[in-house]
Amino acid sequence: MLKITHSSIFVLDQDEALDFYVGKLGFEVNTDVDMGFMRWLTISLPGQPDREVLLERPGPPAHDDATAEQVRELVTKGATGFALGLRTDDCRKTYEELKARGVEVTDEPTERFYGIDCGLRDPFGNNIRVVQPAPGPIEAPDPAEFANN
Repeated sequence: MLKITHSSIFVLDQDEALDFYVGKLGFEVNTDVDMGFMRWLTISLPGQPDREVLLERPGPPAHDDATAEQVRELVTKGATGFALGLRTDDCRKTYEELKARGVEVTDEPTERFYGIDCGLRDPFGNNIRVVQPAPGPIEAPDPAEFANN
């Protein structure tokens, strides 16, 4: 394996997803193709066209109707876990900019052992983290400290 080229996020409406990911987060459309049985819609960050995120609607060809409905329910509940991690040079500034654009913020910028991060949700319920990495080598705390928080 040489590198990761594609990952996917389940979205309930691809046009609404474009408005959010492109219009509010600053991604660019990489590929938008109607394949008949599905729309292959990928986005990339500017300058990173080789790292695409598929904005995938639950349904065929990957899911039957019952499974697609279950996926939609999980996404809406925010129960799919960590969906996307984004890096920034200034988490607090990025947080203020995104908040001003109407992005739903779930966690304000917080200092952590690995840097400063904040949490967002897309319009469908997917969890996104924005991280400003700590300088230098990261030293993780003892796992017992996590259990106490």
